[in-house]
Amino acid sequence: MTGALAPTKPLTVADRCDRCGAQAYIRAVLVGGGDLLFCAHHGRKYAEALRSNGADIHDETDRLNETATATAPDDER
Repeated sequence: MTGALAPTKPLTVADRCDRCGAQAYIRAVLVGGGDLLFCAHHGRKYAEALRSNGADIHDETDRLNETATATAPDDER
C-alpha cells in the first residue's frame, strides 16, 4: 500500500477486473475519487501509468501464491 489514504477493505472473489472480468487483485484509488479494479495481468500493465497520475495502488497479488499453495495436491507442495 502507498500514500496516506485510509486503507480500503480487502478485495474478495466478487471483485472483478474492470478490463476483462477476472478476479481482481489490484485496486487503483484515483485522485479525483473512485477506484479501478484489475486482475494481476492488467494491474501490472497499468499500475505505473496510474501511479504516475497520482493513483494509490493497493496490490493483493501475493494472495495468488497463497491460493496456489493451499490448493495444490500434497505431492506438488
